[in-house]
Amino acid sequence: MTHPETNPAVPDTAPPSETVLDPAHELVSSSRVEGTPVYNRAGKKLGWVHSVMIHKQTGHVAYALLSFGGFLGIGSRVHPLPWNLLDYDAERHGYVIDINRETLEKAPTLHLDEADRPSDRTYDEQLYDYYGAPRYWGL
Repeated sequence: MTHPETNPAVPDTAPPSETVLDPAHELVSSSRVEGTPVYNRAGKKLGWVHSVMIHKQTGHVAYALLSFGGFLGIGSRVHPLPWNLLDYDAERHGYVIDINRETLEKAPTLHLDEADRPSDRTYDEQLYDYYGAPRYWGL
């Protein structure tokens, strides 16, 4: 591991704070996304974001895991929602997706305990085809 004091290429002071600000609020920490409500276009709350799945090598957000609840997470299932279908609504302080409850109930799900394991591309293709969403790996 290289330390700033032993590597002259690494500055030993933090950059000025104005270089890390996001005045337009275009960036959000993943920890702030978790727990954010998700609504349909009619304003009905569908659930909330349990977590966000990010492709390790490209950095593309693949999908958000929509949670409905469950008792202490036991037997909980989550609905992966293609990230590019979610729109942030500042007035609702939540994400909005153009989907109804019936479509969501028929959508692909994952057990919560398997949601953080790598999926194969076949699952991702079926998920994106179900929603008719542009595939994140084609970006």
